[in-house]
Amino acid sequence: MKVTADRAACTGSGNCVRLAPEWFDQDEDEGLVILTSDSPPAEFIELMRDVVDMCPTRALELEVD
Repeated sequence: MKVTADRAACTGSGNCVRLAPEWFDQDEDEGLVILTSDSPPAEFIELMRDVVDMCPTRALELEVD
């Protein structure tokens, strides 16, 4: 599983950080998404799907092996 983030599409809503702070953060300057890890363990697939679905601008993408 791999998560990617399109910072150009991100508006800084922070949904990803609230749902999965272990893998997402926001930069201090613009509040845009930062991936702290792009490869969460497989047992977190449902959480990652929820995070991707909750992104209002579809800035996050999930690739499943």
